[in-house]
Amino acid sequence: MTNILILLFVLGYIAIATEHSLKLDKTVPALLTAAILWALLAIGFHEGWFDIIDPEGHVYNYLSGGEAATEGFHNTLMHHLAKTAEILVFLTGAMTIVEIIDLHRGFEVLKGYVKTNSKRKLLWIIGFIAFILSAVIDNLTATIVLITLLRKLVTDKKTRLWYAGLIVIAANAGGAFSPIGDVTTTMLWIAKKVTAAGLIEHVFIPSILNFLVPFGIASFMPIFNGEVKSKEEFENILEVEKLLSSSTMLYLGLGMILFVPVFKTVTHLPPYLGMMLSLGIVWLVSEYIHPEEDFTEERKHLYSAHKALSRIEMSSILFFLGILLAVGALEALVYGSINGIEMGSLRYLAEVLQHTLPNTEIVVVLLGILSAIVDNVPLVAASMGMFTYPVDHIIWHMVAYSAGTGGSILIIGSAAGVAAMGMEKINFFWYMKKISWLALLGFLAGFIAFWIEALLHFE
Repeated sequence: MTNILILLFVLGYIAIATEHSLKLDKTVPALLTAAILWALLAIGFHEGWFDIIDPEGHVYNYLSGGEAATEGFHNTLMHHLAKTAEILVFLTGAMTIVEIIDLHRGFEVLKGYVKTNSKRKLLWIIGFIAFILSAVIDNLTATIVLITLLRKLVTDKKTRLWYAGLIVIAANAGGAFSPIGDVTTTMLWIAKKVTAAGLIEHVFIPSILNFLVPFGIASFMPIFNGEVKSKEEFENILEVEKLLSSSTMLYLGLGMILFVPVFKTVTHLPPYLGMMLSLGIVWLVSEYIHPEEDFTEERKHLYSAHKALSRIEMSSILFFLGILLAVGALEALVYGSINGIEMGSLRYLAEVLQHTLPNTEIVVVLLGILSAIVDNVPLVAASMGMFTYPVDHIIWHMVAYSAGTGGSILIIGSAAGVAAMGMEKINFFWYMKKISWLALLGFLAGFIAFWIEALLHFE
């Protein structure tokens, strides 16, 4: 029966990975997998087929434990729900702030940073904006914002595809070193596997190399020679379409998101509470600010937080709910014992891999390459259940980097890539031929930096 549960998880995972072929939103298999796994786990537990292990390592068997074991099962489920809810509340707050900024056309301010019509210089400007912006908001939103900006700056479709592909690399690289830049780094941060300072200190150099190597190579390619448009045409495009509130809401919103790690460091409270405070402040300001000269009460709803909330992708939130609870079910299911110690399925898998492969670093590299094919959220969730390293161990930093940037190798490997694919109709094989090798070189360059750091630390 244990293998049946694992098989169901694998089938659900395959359905998530092949959502485009199945023409099915990945939220559906994620929710179904979570609900079915916990239902079968509950039935099997009370029938005596399965044992359950909680995060502290206590094993519960219903036949020998009775009501106490039932309470242990319930508390284990509530633990996984609580940890999942922390991530969901955090993400909902961050997404709402970003939507409020967008309603006030805050991202139009970014046009002011583009001062050149040279293709090569534009590549670097757009790349640095993507890298920095994704570390503050997230790589998905940064990609959407910059491709929207690109559509106004670069009219030639062939050239724009190259820019879009490289934006995916820059956005994923920028999100990997920030606790708020990618959902996987946020997961590791909230789970206390990494600290914000530790993540920035150890992952920033690999991330910047992941960005610089592909962009450095690409800047010498013929596609980035010459000018985008004539100087006069380019200056006309850059004419501002801002509101009175655009700059205020952009800098306030980004500032309040950056405030969240500071709040956690000072108060030692979970990050979602800091995000709730930040959202409350941004929401408060948005209620009283006047976006237009002749602003009337009748137009207030166009810029309200209520409208921002209606624009949030609830399917993404529900996907995270489903997949994290599904992974939690595997983590709670006792698979076997090693050296007399009973272990959950994921921890057992980690022990097997460590005995099979030369070292854990190879496992983490494979995790990054695998994240180019399947969703990195369940991969990181699984790694959190597999490894028991202390906070800010180099393995956690490598997991953050690997899962965050490995997805750039294929267009379907990250949320940023999927967004770019949808917006610009990027062909899977075009990306594989033109961009994947650049992304892979950047990915490996970052790992070389990790290995050098590990050698220096060892010495």
